[in-house]
Amino acid sequence: MSAAITVARREGDDPLRFDVCVREGDSETRHRVTLSAADAARLGRDAPAEETIAAAFRFLLDREPKESILPGFDVSVISRYFPQFENEIGAYLAK
Repeated sequence: MSAAITVARREGDDPLRFDVCVREGDSETRHRVTLSAADAARLGRDAPAEETIAAAFRFLLDREPKESILPGFDVSVISRYFPQFENEIGAYLAK
C-alpha cells in the first residue's frame, strides 16, 4: 500500500514552511518541514515547492517507515542521512 502525502504551505518566504501529513491505512504522521528558497530552486528544478516536499517524502518513505521520519526538519538534512538524495530527487519529482 502506498502512502498518501498531503503538503500544505504555511506563511513565510525563506525558508518556506510546510505542514506534511503522511497517511497509510488507518495511521498517520505529521511533520513540520522547512525548505530554503535556494534549495527549492536547486532541488525542485522549477517544480512547485509543494511538489518538491512531496518528492522528498516519497524518497524517504522508500527507505524508512513514516514513523521514523523526524517530526520537524529542514530538507537540507536529508542528505546527511541519505547522501544519494540530491542525485535521486529528480526521479521522485517525475512520479
